[in-house]
Amino acid sequence: MEKINKKILMSKQKLKSLPFRKIAPNLVTMLALCAGATSIRYAIHEEWSKAIICIFLAAFFDMLDGRVARMLKTSSKFGAELDSLSDFVSFGVSPAVLIYQWTLYDFPKFGWFFCLLFIIGMAMRLARFNTMLDEEPQPSYWQNFFTGVPAPAAAALAIMPIMISFDFPELEFLRSNFFMASIMLVVALLMVSRIPTVSTKKLKVPTYLFIPMMILVALFASFIISQPWITLGISVFLYALSIPVGVFIFLDLKKKYEEDI
Repeated sequence: MEKINKKILMSKQKLKSLPFRKIAPNLVTMLALCAGATSIRYAIHEEWSKAIICIFLAAFFDMLDGRVARMLKTSSKFGAELDSLSDFVSFGVSPAVLIYQWTLYDFPKFGWFFCLLFIIGMAMRLARFNTMLDEEPQPSYWQNFFTGVPAPAAAALAIMPIMISFDFPELEFLRSNFFMASIMLVVALLMVSRIPTVSTKKLKVPTYLFIPMMILVALFASFIISQPWITLGISVFLYALSIPVGVFIFLDLKKKYEEDI
């Protein structure tokens, strides 16, 4: 009886406090959620650049929280669910509201429909990602690929025309209802598709490429400071071009894997 009482007392004591390392990843996720929700506020007030900055801040914190969790070895189901909800707001709802306020509000009857398609696509993509965590491990050729376009990349693809328009306002087609509706539709389909897209999570860089890569990072940083919007816009455009290239590489790896079996 005394042992049972001791266990109950210890469990109550555990509930009174948590080690900071266990809640640190969740705090970073909350920062991502706050950034994404704040983007909606700026979009409503037509402060486009601030709204986009908030979405990229959310992407930065989203990248950071997983690394913090792995570094501190504090991954949890609660953290995974919170991360998905944060991603839905930051990369699903926020870009949809931003694009609707930017141009699609002037597309009678259909503007919000395409925004809803994007939001639904994001929800389905995140739901599929969560269910895939419980499935059997995929073959080795999948290790450098995602299934479909990941949430932060989808948000970046959707808002790419807005970033480019900041430096090239004369390109009026970027704000065209039909063009933006097409972008929203294509990105929504890419999210729910099973197209393999490149992942850098497990990518290894050869030692001889270390110095050139550092030089490229330094150049990218200098361009971000001097010409942020066109630099980000071109970066996202290059990512879009990498999708078909990634598919060809994936098919080649899959073929070699099946030949070795």
